[in-house]
Amino acid sequence: MSGNKKLPCQKEACAIQKCLQEYNYQEDRCQHVINNMKKCCQKISAINTELCLGFKQNLSSKK
Repeated sequence: MSGNKKLPCQKEACAIQKCLQEYNYQEDRCQHVINNMKKCCQKISAINTELCLGFKQNLSSKK
């Protein structure tokens, strides 16, 4: 598919999946990549994008 644009924070979302698989879904072992995803969602103000929806509540509660 030509012209396929990446979604904001897609790189970070993929890193979370890779880490979780690598560490047998032990979330505490992947906290650093989860934090990177949260930072990305905050940085681009993309909390309403598909990839950032799961972080929306966490980001809103920190304000």
